[in-house]
Amino acid sequence: MSVTRPRPVWKITTTNPDLVHPLDEAFRQVLDPEVGLNIMELGLIRDVQVEEETAHIVMIMTTPFCPYAPALLESARGKGEGVIGKPTTIEMGMEMWDPSYMEEGVGADWGLF
Repeated sequence: MSVTRPRPVWKITTTNPDLVHPLDEAFRQVLDPEVGLNIMELGLIRDVQVEEETAHIVMIMTTPFCPYAPALLESARGKGEGVIGKPTTIEMGMEMWDPSYMEEGVGADWGLF
């Protein structure tokens, strides 16, 4: 049986904790069309950090060659920038996605949890 891993702590949690919840809500509007779940449910946002003039997001994909990666990355970047209010870049992290990154209960439909 798989165990759900806790969400990684974003750098923004210590620098701008007031933005964590609004970002979480904004990222939940970005759906992966292949699986029908949002990027927060899947655990794809690995880090968010805000600097003085800019912000940066690190996001992974569920599969290495996800055909929707460009659209998902741009949608997440735009949602993040809208909340943060600063020019925002996004990077596709090289970390391999694992079903244990999914939020608790979400994997039940897939027979994972």
